Formats: sequence, structure tokens, C-alpha cells
Amino acid sequence: MARAVAVAGTGQTKYKSRYPELTQPDLLRTAIRRALEDARLTLDDIDAVVYAMAPDALTGVMHAERWLADASGAIDGKPVIRINTGGATGLSAVQAGYDHIASGAFDTVLICAAERTGESGDAQSILNRIWDPMFERALPLNTITMLAMQAVCFFQKYGTTEEDMAHVSVKRHKAALKNPYAHIQQDVTVEEVLRSRMIAYPIKLLDSCPSSSGAAAMVLTNGETIKRLNERPAWITGLGCAAETYWMGDRTGPKAEAYHADSPALAQSIQTSYAMAGLAAKDMQVAELYAPFSNIELHVIPEAGFASPYEVARRMREGAFDLDGEMPINPSGGVLCSNPIAATALIRGIEAANQVMGRAGDHQVKGVRNALATGIGGDHQFFASMIFSDRPRAGDDLS
Repeated sequence: MARAVAVAGTGQTKYKSRYPELTQPDLLRTAIRRALEDARLTLDDIDAVVYAMAPDALTGVMHAERWLADASGAIDGKPVIRINTGGATGLSAVQAGYDHIASGAFDTVLICAAERTGESGDAQSILNRIWDPMFERALPLNTITMLAMQAVCFFQKYGTTEEDMAHVSVKRHKAALKNPYAHIQQDVTVEEVLRSRMIAYPIKLLDSCPSSSGAAAMVLTNGETIKRLNERPAWITGLGCAAETYWMGDRTGPKAEAYHADSPALAQSIQTSYAMAGLAAKDMQVAELYAPFSNIELHVIPEAGFASPYEVARRMREGAFDLDGEMPINPSGGVLCSNPIAATALIRGIEAANQVMGRAGDHQVKGVRNALATGIGGDHQFFASMIFSDRPRAGDDLS
């Protein structure tokens, strides 16, 4: 029997392009302090630390977990583990923290991430290095062109358009106006999105996420400890992860087993989360889905079971996924409006947990009992998902 695991507290900084006034440890320390205050705990109460940390090149310091150890309290014998699964890193780190507690190894765990993507120079040049140097890097691929290819595949398979993407962007930007932590806070129209500068067809500037700097932290604890800390915690009731093939060429041809328009591994991850929680898509009241470009939201909504890929664009236009819609998707503004890479999927978990706890502020969805969070990393290759609920999973040990 697994021990029940609950979110005791969360903390975030404002996400923006640069933090010249703070060092990396100071930035991390700010989010950790806010999470500990939210949980009514101190660093002395933390048994273990999980770092969510992207490639060293984005930080500019080799093995930066050593640099950040003091800031997180991972000293004096406390165990620490570093997690890196690209954009999925933050949620993979929460999964590691969950395992620490569910297994009985530790009682209270800190998950934290600090990222300075906006200060790393040319992040896309760095991310170009993730592809095989002999066969695929020369295309050339980076995370934008790779996901632009996904958009074209989705267009061909399901009949969506650039205007459908623009409606996603409008929704996400409108939502971010209600989130004080969001990096991009501007109201846009469909026409403005369509007129914005082309980055890689069909992705335009206003279809694209920013390069953000910022930090986030989450405190997890067991069922016994949470009783004295939080009257309305968010319980982790389901989690899943899955991987796709590394080779883009194997995903884009007409005979590809995993056609690039879809992400069957993401769907598998989410279904694993639903099964573990004993829930289904119809039981979710809100979802924070990892989608750094507007076309990605059009395909991850069907992977999560919230709409058919043939109907998702129409339902988007009708407002089904708005804050006050039938199934709110990314009410925080999501990755399209804030993307500190190592922290981004952790933020999805934080936002989902805050929705369950009723702490999401102006972008709170009414009556949330269960919330889904996802992360996507690598070259659209690593997928993580998690369910946060207002009650523990049936059969979990509450001690």
C-alpha cells in the first residue's frame, strides 16, 4: 500500500525576461521561501530535495545543482536528486518527490526549480544541439521548427488552420491577464496574431512562448503531517510518464507508426494517470496542459480526452476551453505566456494544485475537485502527467 501524498504549499516568482538583481541561488531562494511560508514549514522540516534543472548551458554553470545546494537547504546530510527531462523536467521532479514519500523513504520533500532562459543567450541555438549530429541536426531542427512540423501534420490530418491557432493564442493571452506571475500580459486579437511576424510556418510570434526567467517550488508531505498544515490540500492521486522515439524522421513520414500530428505516448501517460486515480477525463474540472505554441494546445486537448481532434478547433472557437467554459484549459495563461524551461512543468503542477486548493486567485475555476497537469520534454519525446484531487486516492495509507 502506497502512502498518500499531498501538496502542503507552493511558491512562484514573477516570470520575466531577466533578473539582473538576483543571482540564481537568490532567485531559487525566493520561490522556496514562499512555498515554505505557504506550507507553514521551515527548511528544517524538509527531509529531501528534488531539483528540476534543465541543461547546464541554459544556466551557464556546469553542474549548477552544486551551486544551488545551500539555497535549497540540501546541506548537512540531506539527500538531493537532480531531474532533467527537458520541458517535462518540473513535473518529472514532482513525480520523484511523490515516490520519495509514497515509498516511505521520507515524510516531507521540497521540489524546486530556478531558470534563466531569457538570459542564456540564444536558447534555440542551445536547443538545436539536442538532435543527432550526423542525421538530423543539419536539417536544421530546433524546438520551434520541430513543432512547426507538428502543426503542418495536424493541419493535413485534421483540417485545422492558422486562424484556429490564433484563437488559442487569444484565449491564452486573455487568461494570462488574470495571472500576476505571467511573463506575457497583453490582450491580443485574432487579426493581430495572424499579422504577427512569421517564425516558422505556421507558427507566428504571437503563437510562441517567451524565453522566461523565474523560479517555482512545491512542498509535498504525507497524510499524517498534512492534517496539521492544510485543511484543504491537493492530493496527488494519479501520475504517468511515457516516451516517444527520438528520431523526428520516424515520426513525420506517412508510414510512421507514431505520426507527428499526434502524441500517442502523451495519451498513454495521461491514461495511466487516470487509471491510477480511478478517474477519467469527464471527472476533471480544469487542466494545465503543457503547450509552448498555440498549435500544441490543439493536439494535447484531444490526447487528454477532452475533445475529438476533428472537433477541437470548433469547440475552441465556441469558448468551451475558456475560464468560464465547459472545460477550462490553461486558465493561468500556460506555457504560451511563461516558459522558464526547467520550472515550466512544475508550474503546471503548482497551478493545478492551487486550483484544487482554491488558491488560484483571479483565474480560479469554480468547483474544482480534480485537475490534470502535463509536461512535455525533449524533442516532443518525454511526457509526464499528474492528477491533483481534493481527497486522497482510495486505499492510500494516510499515516
